[in-house]
Amino acid sequence: MTTELRRLRNYIGGEFKDAADGRTTEVVNPATGEAYATAPLSGQADVDAAMAAAAAAFPAWRDTTPSERQKALLKIADAFEARADELVATESENTGKPLGLTASEELPPMVDQIRFFAGAARLLEGRSAGEYMEGMTSIVRREPVGVCAQVAPWNYPMMMAVWKFAPAIAAGNTVVLKPSDTTPASTILMAEIIGSILPKGVFNVVCGDRETGRAMVEHSTPAMASITGSVRAGMQVAESASKDVKRVHLELGGKAPVVVFEDADIAKAAEDIAVAGFFNAGQDCTAACRVLVHESIHDEFVAALAKNAADTKTGLPDDEDVLYGPLNNPNQLKQVAGFIERLPAHAKVEAGGHQVGEKGYFYAPTVVSGLKQDDEIIQNEVFGPVITVQSFTDEDQALAYANDVEFALASSVWTKNHGRAMRMSKNLDFGCVWINTHIPLVAEMPHGGYKKSGYGKDLSAYGFEDYTRIKHVMTSLDG
Repeated sequence: MTTELRRLRNYIGGEFKDAADGRTTEVVNPATGEAYATAPLSGQADVDAAMAAAAAAFPAWRDTTPSERQKALLKIADAFEARADELVATESENTGKPLGLTASEELPPMVDQIRFFAGAARLLEGRSAGEYMEGMTSIVRREPVGVCAQVAPWNYPMMMAVWKFAPAIAAGNTVVLKPSDTTPASTILMAEIIGSILPKGVFNVVCGDRETGRAMVEHSTPAMASITGSVRAGMQVAESASKDVKRVHLELGGKAPVVVFEDADIAKAAEDIAVAGFFNAGQDCTAACRVLVHESIHDEFVAALAKNAADTKTGLPDDEDVLYGPLNNPNQLKQVAGFIERLPAHAKVEAGGHQVGEKGYFYAPTVVSGLKQDDEIIQNEVFGPVITVQSFTDEDQALAYANDVEFALASSVWTKNHGRAMRMSKNLDFGCVWINTHIPLVAEMPHGGYKKSGYGKDLSAYGFEDYTRIKHVMTSLDG
């Protein structure tokens, strides 16, 4: 008996629509490896329609008051809470994530972040008006940029959608959002909820593949393109957007160093780092994936980390004992396995290093030691449940190793020495430095990196301001 696949549809101008040419792709549950839905494979006509809808809605939405935008976002947050079980179930089917952890670790921050940006909508302030030239008064206006083309990734489909649309809409912009082709289901559900609250055309969702995203970025209508994704994708977006000088916001890959000094609490550090490295199957650009540990505690730390890995479970979404679910797709499974298969002879797999089960895309929590700074697995992003360990001799070497990668998103330092922690946080070339913890995020603080990790900030007032433009207005006092 063949199970009928659920049909997902684009959300354009307040209506759910199939792709104009009828093309679709299958959507697979990574926990089972089986298709459960179809989604539109949108082409130029669909992108044109979504951009037209967003452009038509922009003038009226731009002219709403901050309090009106705040009220709308607060309604969205309340509606997400009211339909939390449905959102969690859809996201779990979308990604294979554990139901319990999605409910406790993802949905509450999402709702909180929407409420933060609802408040931020009313706090856009310019500098005080003043006379900087005799007989002239200057003021500064902050305005929405216009239509925003946004591309969200597959590792946190719901949360990353919130990071995209909430600040943009709060600032008075309209949005065309494309979810990943492997995880569109929860974004379409969010569109259903949001569409009952926002005016038609303010929020639009177009499903599709890389070519769909390219058509969005290259379209003449958007004033800004925002993407969370791979470095390769980010470079392509920046190149495409440069053709008509669009504003670009990029949150790309990471290779977070986790620097553990000899005075750290080894047991607690190993436990916390294991969670921060394996959570969401390591599919997190801030994951604690690259440990640098002082040589005097190296062996003890590796043993503790390997034990934590052995005690960590991966499995099906309804298993309450698992920390993480499957990798997102067969290509990602192949990529992660490939890093382990290509390990140099001097490397040692301390735990894991293999696929789990014959169904779905599960990979064991893995720890690899004995690595050198120029090894492939040190320099490149694995994006899987793999933690590498290197040793260092002193603070200078730890800092040199930590900074010697092309990514610069997140990092952490584990020490009881306050001065050392401050020195390291000053000199680590990463957009975020955690001290004696790793991975917590709050709506009030910015998230974003340097170098090949991209530019622009998510969350916080800084992320909000990224979706605005500044205008100087000067008036003659004689007029």
